[in-house]
Amino acid sequence: MSAILDVPPDLLGVQQTIADAMARVEQRFNDALRTDLPPVEALCRHIESYRGKMLRPALVALCGLAADPGSTVSEDHITVGAVCEMIHMATLVHDDVLDEADVRRKGATVNRLHGNEAAVILGDYLFSAAYRLCSSIPGPLGQRTALLIGQTGMTLCAGELLQLHHREDYSLDEATYFEIVERKTASLIAASCRLGALHAGAPDDLAERFAEFGMRLGVAFQIQDDLLDLTGSEAVVGKPLRRDVELGKLTLPLIHHLAAAGQRQRGRTLALIGADGPDAAGAAAVGGRGAKSLLQAVLSETGSIEHARESAIALVARARAALDPVPDSPAKRVLLLMAEAVVDRAF
Repeated sequence: MSAILDVPPDLLGVQQTIADAMARVEQRFNDALRTDLPPVEALCRHIESYRGKMLRPALVALCGLAADPGSTVSEDHITVGAVCEMIHMATLVHDDVLDEADVRRKGATVNRLHGNEAAVILGDYLFSAAYRLCSSIPGPLGQRTALLIGQTGMTLCAGELLQLHHREDYSLDEATYFEIVERKTASLIAASCRLGALHAGAPDDLAERFAEFGMRLGVAFQIQDDLLDLTGSEAVVGKPLRRDVELGKLTLPLIHHLAAAGQRQRGRTLALIGADGPDAAGAAAVGGRGAKSLLQAVLSETGSIEHARESAIALVARARAALDPVPDSPAKRVLLLMAEAVVDRAF
């Protein structure tokens, strides 16, 4: 959490509480993956380098504290946080295979070091470990948690399949884009928020507010990722940029540009991004030197980068508004600050 958020002095206490909880989440995560097979153990240790902001487990803990300001971060919160982080890690390992990525958080990916076969099975191992760990939560709420996590896993995969179906679809509209993002990115963030509240004893209507906060936050987070992929610094972001364009996966700025551009302008853009085929001259231009300035200039002609940023800002406002009925507390204030930080981050 501290990687994307600076808090004022009066919130340092809750920040330390979350930092302590994240250390417990890491331990539970590692314990759940422990194995007597050295090659498998080595792979599991390697993905520790994938761990970044720990946004999802932090949201589990924060939403629990905000739902019941007198509560603490329970053992069930720690387990749910580890489950959500494990599922997230599994999707990253699989995404690197789908995207043919060599670098993740400035380090080599599993598929780069050990091949696609090992990466696919490792992702499956993580999913399986997550569901096994989730099943250890006792009682009716444990059963409900397992059902929600299972449904969320299906939703994530459905979103990924929908995106694959629309790869190189240069007529993709914004409605379909948002459907993809809500499923493949935001659904797990929403589930993290909902489960954090439920495990603090929140009634369903209040838990729904936290889930809505997470859904809007998750979509805004993805839009900012889209913008960083086009405008960010590879040294700061920690992975190769403009891969979405190279793979024919349209993100919000490009979708808006292609819809707003005139016929000739649209044709020039499609040539620039290599949409006429893998050997098109534009593909080399986008993938090589000067790509950032070329593509940014094209998108600026239609105000598409600003459109995407404004969309993310509007979603953050909706996320914050979802928490209006939640009583004020240090945890709620941190959640509101986190929402604002999503659209200002550089990585």
